[in-house]
Amino acid sequence: MTDIPAKAAVSSASRGSVLLTLMKARTFIALIAVLVFFSIAAPNFLSAANLILMSKHVALNAFLAMGMTFVIVTGGIDLSVGSIVGLCGMVAGYLVLNGIDLQIGYTIYFNVFEIALITLLVGILIGAVNGLLITRLNVAPFIATLGVLYVARGLALLSSDGRTFPNLVGKPELGTTGFGFLGAGRLLGLPVSIWILVVVALGAAYLARYTPLGRHIFAVGGNERAARISGVRVNMVKMFVYMFSGFCAAIVGLIISSELMASHPATGESFELNAIAAAVLGGTSMSGGRGTIGGTIVGAFVIGILSDGLVMMGVSSFWQMVIKGLVIIVAVVVDQAQRRLQQRVTLMQMAKAG
Repeated sequence: MTDIPAKAAVSSASRGSVLLTLMKARTFIALIAVLVFFSIAAPNFLSAANLILMSKHVALNAFLAMGMTFVIVTGGIDLSVGSIVGLCGMVAGYLVLNGIDLQIGYTIYFNVFEIALITLLVGILIGAVNGLLITRLNVAPFIATLGVLYVARGLALLSSDGRTFPNLVGKPELGTTGFGFLGAGRLLGLPVSIWILVVVALGAAYLARYTPLGRHIFAVGGNERAARISGVRVNMVKMFVYMFSGFCAAIVGLIISSELMASHPATGESFELNAIAAAVLGGTSMSGGRGTIGGTIVGAFVIGILSDGLVMMGVSSFWQMVIKGLVIIVAVVVDQAQRRLQQRVTLMQMAKAG
């Protein structure tokens, strides 16, 4: 009779472990579910052309979600990424069309590589502003990035008085042609944006898993005070994650402007919501300290497939917003449940070993 409680504890621990495994695999389960559903509900959903188009859309969200993952892992949030996308797109468009007027009767024009580099530096600089506000002035991440969201969007609008920079084909005599390659070009049959995503994702995953900086990012999110006592340069780590987030947003701004061959100051509105949804759905904890780049990429696929599938089914954009909001809520609820279950399973396993 004395063995009954022990057996019950073992059985409960086993069930808890199975449920915990399912929770950890929730992103893959969700991905399979949406693929199966839309392949049945939407005609031509799994056609090669549609899959490539969806991959391009997923890539844009995945870039932002990777930057958001590092930010959230440290316990922060970046609401400014959508506005950075818009501003960086406008910077690229302005440079293609106008160059930089030195006000001395001379204008500098840049080739496409230089334009891309300058645009990326702008994104990194805005990310650095976020980092400085948070680390040096002790502004809460939500407030700091919300303020930068408005500043960046305002600068994007001011750069053209709210108008679009159209026809970014450039001029051969000025060396500004070729901008469309980023958004419309292909390598080995796949869009260039997909290859850029692969390179950035592999680099981010390697950084997170195998470098001291990656370990420090997770340490700051797990327990900032303990990380600081252990010698981690917490402020530098936070600066890096916001700069990386700005870098990723700049890539998206470049790709969208290149694909459309036009820059619009409203580009990127509400993109931050999709990025947060993809990161959280991919297993990144809003409490900080936990998340993976691989999980975030899968989460971006779920959000991207969900969005495109709903469009193909003719679902109203208003209902799409409702569904995405519910996805975020459910993802956070499941994450909290996973955290509590993990603690219970650990305690049961310790009791079993004892």
